[in-house]
Amino acid sequence: MERLAADGIDVVRVTYPDLIGTERARDVLLEELPRAVEHGLAFCRAVYHTTPQGDVVPVAGGLDAGLPDICVRPDLSTLTALPWEPGVATCLAEVTDPATGAPAPESPRDLLRSVLDRCHEHGLRPVVGPELEYFLCEPDPAGGWRRYGAVPGVVYTAGLRADPDNHLLRTLRQVRGLDIGVLSGNHEFDGGQFEINLLHSEALSAADRAFRFKAAIKELARREGRLATFMAKPFNDAGGSGFHLHLSGTDPEGRNVFADPAAPHGLSATARHAVAGVLAHAPALAALANPTVNSYKRFGPDTLAPWLVDWGLDNRSAMVRIPPERGAGARLELRLGDAGANPYLLTAGTVAAALLGVLAGEEPPAPLEGYGYDPSAAALLPTNLSAALDAFEADTALTGLLGKDFATAYLSYKRDEVERFRRHVTDWEFTEYGYHL
Repeated sequence: MERLAADGIDVVRVTYPDLIGTERARDVLLEELPRAVEHGLAFCRAVYHTTPQGDVVPVAGGLDAGLPDICVRPDLSTLTALPWEPGVATCLAEVTDPATGAPAPESPRDLLRSVLDRCHEHGLRPVVGPELEYFLCEPDPAGGWRRYGAVPGVVYTAGLRADPDNHLLRTLRQVRGLDIGVLSGNHEFDGGQFEINLLHSEALSAADRAFRFKAAIKELARREGRLATFMAKPFNDAGGSGFHLHLSGTDPEGRNVFADPAAPHGLSATARHAVAGVLAHAPALAALANPTVNSYKRFGPDTLAPWLVDWGLDNRSAMVRIPPERGAGARLELRLGDAGANPYLLTAGTVAAALLGVLAGEEPPAPLEGYGYDPSAAALLPTNLSAALDAFEADTALTGLLGKDFATAYLSYKRDEVERFRRHVTDWEFTEYGYHL
């Protein structure tokens, strides 16, 4: 407290992710921080069951249990000052069930921890590098939002050519002060779309940093009167935003266990088995990597978003790409995820699938050659959220590793989303049918 006060901090923002990866938080006055650490902050457990529109889904342990509490304690090891909010520091939180002291079953951060514990039992320490894309939007005078700087043909550019207000430059400088391992950024394929890369690290740290990164980008956009969205495909006339996950592993001595110069493609047996596991569990993994109704509008031939269950060597048309680096840089890149994915759940699901592959010891099929998207060459991924949830429920090996209570809660929450969308009358329907029928 003395150090924080000396740094001009008088408020600590205590944050944690909900089931969809959105930041939940409470601002704590500095003088009340010891009480928060000792006793915790009470939140309603149904925060995990609340939809983006504010409705509470009847998930077990929420409404049926009388809306009990969870206990949220600041993790002071994660304290950092907010560069854009004078006097405020932020930290992540530990979430437990006050009745048992155990982690809350829906806690994404604790789910990832449990998967990593299983990896450690087998001498594997996953290392993850997140890549995230987002669209920046500004108010449309006609109502709603429109893309900022909607100029075509600006992929892999920086500067005013596609960013007339220097959004990217300003944002990079702000998030650098958050100490979350931001490396670089550039304009992406579509107008108003940006990508910022984060340093690779141990998997929990990587997920923490991706979570804080998404929250920071959205907050900084709000300060400018704009909207930053990580929605998978927000516009009909543009592509989608991905959440690519680079995954490797080290042994207890820190050596990359995906590398073997004498093995096929320079990939160790562990790496090949991990690829096989991700391919085998890809349909179920889609439920975590592509977690919204909107997610599946990002897919299709010629989108550079995965459509088929395949892998390739430095091939961006494959679901799993093996980047060209070998040795200490050997890794796989899962291109399945979209930017709307919860960083903890995407990481947990990917690591769990890879671990299952390593334990099964199976080899992947031959890698994709040339440009993909040939449905006769590989299995098709789920084409909608309902199908992905069915695949997730049917994959008892994956859900068993992730935990039955989590899987039940997630399925209940997401199937409610599918049902609400099924009943909702869209603008497309009225435009298509209203005048003629």
